[in-house]
Amino acid sequence: MKDWILKYDNYSPQEELLRESLCTLGNGYFATRAAAEGSVAGENHYPGTYLAGGYNRLETTIAGRVIENEDLVNWPDWTLLRFRLENGDWFNIDAVEILEFEQSLNLREAILERRMKFRDKEGRETQLSSRRVVSMSKMHLAAIEWELKPLNWEGSITIHSALNGKVSNAGVARYRDLNGQHLVPLDTGSFDEDGMYLKVRSSQSEIVMVQACKTGVSFELYEPSVERRSIIEKDYVAQELIFEARENKAITVEKLVAVYTSRDMAIADPLCEAKKLVTRIPGFGELLRFHKMAWEELWGQSDILLKADGNNDQLLLRLHIFHLFQTFSLKTIDEDVGIPARGWHGEAYRGHIFWDELFIFPFYNITIPELTRALLMYRYRRLPEARFAASSEGYKGAMFPWQSGSNGREETQIIHLNPESGNWLPDNTHLQRHVNSAIAYNVWQYFQVSGDLQFLAFYGAELLLDIAKFWASKVKYNEERGKYEIHEVVGPDEYHTSYPNSSEPGLRNNAYTNIMTVWTLKHALLAIQKLNDRRASDLLRLMEINEEELSRWQNICENMFIPFLEDGKIIEQFEGFDKLKELDWKRYHEKYGETMRLDRILEKEGDDVKNYKAVKQPDVLMLFFLFSSEELKELFDLMNYHFDPKEQIPANIDYYEAITSHGSTLSKVVYSWVYARSHREQSWHDFKKALISDFSDVQGGTTAEGVHMGAMAGTVDLIHRCYTGIEFKKEALYFNPGLPQNVEEISFRCRYRRHWLEVKLTQDVLFLKSHGGWQDLIKIVVNEEEFVMRKGEERSFTYRKKEAQ
Repeated sequence: MKDWILKYDNYSPQEELLRESLCTLGNGYFATRAAAEGSVAGENHYPGTYLAGGYNRLETTIAGRVIENEDLVNWPDWTLLRFRLENGDWFNIDAVEILEFEQSLNLREAILERRMKFRDKEGRETQLSSRRVVSMSKMHLAAIEWELKPLNWEGSITIHSALNGKVSNAGVARYRDLNGQHLVPLDTGSFDEDGMYLKVRSSQSEIVMVQACKTGVSFELYEPSVERRSIIEKDYVAQELIFEARENKAITVEKLVAVYTSRDMAIADPLCEAKKLVTRIPGFGELLRFHKMAWEELWGQSDILLKADGNNDQLLLRLHIFHLFQTFSLKTIDEDVGIPARGWHGEAYRGHIFWDELFIFPFYNITIPELTRALLMYRYRRLPEARFAASSEGYKGAMFPWQSGSNGREETQIIHLNPESGNWLPDNTHLQRHVNSAIAYNVWQYFQVSGDLQFLAFYGAELLLDIAKFWASKVKYNEERGKYEIHEVVGPDEYHTSYPNSSEPGLRNNAYTNIMTVWTLKHALLAIQKLNDRRASDLLRLMEINEEELSRWQNICENMFIPFLEDGKIIEQFEGFDKLKELDWKRYHEKYGETMRLDRILEKEGDDVKNYKAVKQPDVLMLFFLFSSEELKELFDLMNYHFDPKEQIPANIDYYEAITSHGSTLSKVVYSWVYARSHREQSWHDFKKALISDFSDVQGGTTAEGVHMGAMAGTVDLIHRCYTGIEFKKEALYFNPGLPQNVEEISFRCRYRRHWLEVKLTQDVLFLKSHGGWQDLIKIVVNEEEFVMRKGEERSFTYRKKEAQ
């Protein structure tokens, strides 16, 4: 089980916030950080429970301006469970002598366990074991089981079990100057002998949440009398259980919790449903049994076996898959939410949805594509808001926000705090319009993998066409060049949001944005061809797109301007990038290491990163991440540019690698991918860096605020698609394998066109086995050899290794 258990053998207060994030439990409906039961928010601990899509807006006056932010709400703490001996203090892990400690997260069964032995200031020694689950079987349920054993004492003990509404959003230090009081208490009370409930409402979004729980206690070989007391306040409800403890006799405490909200379907009201459900739970053991079965099914569909040179590679890969399902699972399909960049694991980025979907969707595409469809529907339902955003700025079609939350409006801050300097600065990152192309790309990739023509006909094509309309209205025609251009944008790099000494935000002709615009227009045209004539005609008429407009899209594709450096080989990140100053990289690397946030560092020094040829994360290189060399050449041919992949891809990688600060966890994912064909040893090195980015908190404190979903999904995708060379195109599944020397074997199951396929890859052999599905035949291409694979068929291929440095 070593590859299934994330274990900590010591208690480390300074690492608690990180561990709380990494050991978060969730089921796609809600998630709870792994703070020890009874801990309170402070320097070492931060209990947090987050509802998928549970947002609220508040206003704050900052630097003389009223700022409105939409936050992912920290909901009441259902985990609060503590005890005290006689009339002593409540147990506080930071105030006792820890004699033994072990914390483990069982990934296979999604159980968080703690075992500790401690001595209090009176010399009493006690053993405490705890187990916690957030049910993957019953989405509204969670539970805690304690086993307490007095080792050298006996006497009165009080158990305090509570639902705590006295919480606020304070999990991210740089947000603490902002209003974080999101909850309005509505009602508290008790029911039956052992039940209690707490009802709250978010102040602006008016989401009502009810938590109901019951707490029970049992004893080893003795039956003391148990006194129960209720504590009922407007935002806090608790029960205290008082009884006699006996030396070396175990005491078992069960806390069973139900969570409902006003957003739920098929309910009478949240309070009624929560009370009803919690009274029907047989006990912790029965809840755990069904929870385990649900996770067994998930792992059967999605596990990856990795035989490689690293001790923790398999474990960390599974940890990443685990957290993907903590955030979005089959329980989330009807919740109308996206995947936030930092999961439901903390308050970083306020729970907003970015372009990180680009890195996350491939995992769901080939494991449970129904989840990808649900995520795309989150975007589709917000088309009206995206259309309004576009028209408000004088554009046509749909302009999706860089940061999205509840209703799809732009949630990006207009100012942000630099924690290095303490200064509030303008934020123009909302100009990353390439998020629109990322959504279009995800639509097309889902269709290629699933073959879901119904989705394309009724939803996907409309998304593609509306985004294409936006880009077609965004481009400008430069008469002098005879080319189309795109101005006032920010690329994936994010360091450069305007030109030096310019008061105007945005850049001209970010190469990635321009090329993705061409890709989007091209595939919008392809989408029309996939529809039957009646649907295509109706959709074009409803969207007011005529033949003249379609012809213009084709013309834009053939005449888009792409900036190059003077040698014609290097794609210039944006027009004017080459005129920026050189940075003393040696000095900054020596002081800050390989990974650094140069924007914050230079601002603190009174300088500005936009003055320099410096890149936060891959920008131009995203093109080599998203597209094969053949696809890129097709795009450049379409735009009437010469592009030699063999010469220019390596040259561009070398150029930009030298000036990248890796200020994002996504950076190493992309570099691992682009090195996979030419520098496999470096690819594996960067894969390992990405794999440990959250586990080791390489960005120095950010993981404690929420894990990085894009980086987690990206490492899984490197195994799934990059090293197998999987592509989905031309109605076929392509394989072009190339394992790094450090990897002995990988194997997994994937879905393609409703067809289950087992994939096993070694250094020499690719093995495929059909497990059938809803479609008997699929077309597969291995190293340019095409064949049809039938249900139940097995095939092995000795594949050709390509030269690697």
